[in-house]
Amino acid sequence: MEPNSRYTGNAMPAERILVVDDEDAIREIVCSMLAAANYKTRQASSGLKALALLDAGEEFELMLSDLMMADLDGIGLLERTKEGYPDMPVVMVTAVHDISVALAAIRNGAYDYLLKPFEREQLLATVRRALENRRLKMENRKYQTELESLVDARTKQLQTAMADLERSYSMTLEALGGALDLKDAETEGHSRRVTVFTIAIARAMGLSKEQIDVIARGAFLHDIGKMAIPDAILRKPGKLDPDEITIMREHCYHGYQILKKIPFLKEAAEIVYAHQEHFDGSGYPQQLKGEEIPLGARIFSVADTLDAMTCDRPYRKAQSVAAARAEIELWSGRQFDPEVVKVFLDMPEKIWPDLRKEIDSQVNRFAYSTAKSSS
Repeated sequence: MEPNSRYTGNAMPAERILVVDDEDAIREIVCSMLAAANYKTRQASSGLKALALLDAGEEFELMLSDLMMADLDGIGLLERTKEGYPDMPVVMVTAVHDISVALAAIRNGAYDYLLKPFEREQLLATVRRALENRRLKMENRKYQTELESLVDARTKQLQTAMADLERSYSMTLEALGGALDLKDAETEGHSRRVTVFTIAIARAMGLSKEQIDVIARGAFLHDIGKMAIPDAILRKPGKLDPDEITIMREHCYHGYQILKKIPFLKEAAEIVYAHQEHFDGSGYPQQLKGEEIPLGARIFSVADTLDAMTCDRPYRKAQSVAAARAEIELWSGRQFDPEVVKVFLDMPEKIWPDLRKEIDSQVNRFAYSTAKSSS
């Protein structure tokens, strides 16, 4: 008998079951039992014909297959369908004397087995269990897929939020730097140069991106406390007297007070507070010593001296990088952390003029753009 379709009743059940057996009478009985329970059935008289139906694109929620058949037996059919149709559970139908073969089939991927002869309720109970198991697996897969999609969407939202936050950070830094530039026009180029120098040394020391980000913020804003220094002292063309020096030194504390109230700058605030400390404890404002000084401040100290010595000052011309390196080496262990100095001296001397040239050109382009837009 060729494969045929059998539908009964007016209901339109969701489950389609493929019944595979080389005995016509058994197929008819099984399909009749299933149809009475409102399942849709399709018959195949051999394993090969069952494969032909599947390969033609017909979809089934369950397959009931006889174990012993000519051409392609139930084990062979199971093996062929397991990879191509993994969502379709297979229930093996077998005689009592073939029970060991049926158990082996379960170990190889069959869902369950039925022993001939079986009662209608045995058949329907096994079918319901197999279909429920399939439904739970499909729901779980759908849940996992939806969860992965949700996680992916949330990850993208988080990435967008983090990008927005980073832009907010950058805008905050620029706003703070811009406020200081209005007060002290000489700070902009210095702040940018010393930040780049500090980052270069920190990278050479092998610090993480997170550490470098914090250190860079501290370096860029190291002089932010000068906003609290009176203009008469900050812009005084001549030498400061002792009282004025004392007031000027308060800029470290003022900077700390400004930044510690901004959550993402809290760690950078510690660097700002300690950026004038010396390794031997002779600095200010807290006379910190050695590793009491934040690492970022110890790195900044070397970068700051490098920039200060290689820039023109009212009282002297800029010195060479070689002279600055010699001075920093001389004060290693006193003003500077010896480990930071060692890393600094191992870095190629030529990188510093190149970095300075790049930063100065950026500052000049910004200044030209600002002047042009305001004219």
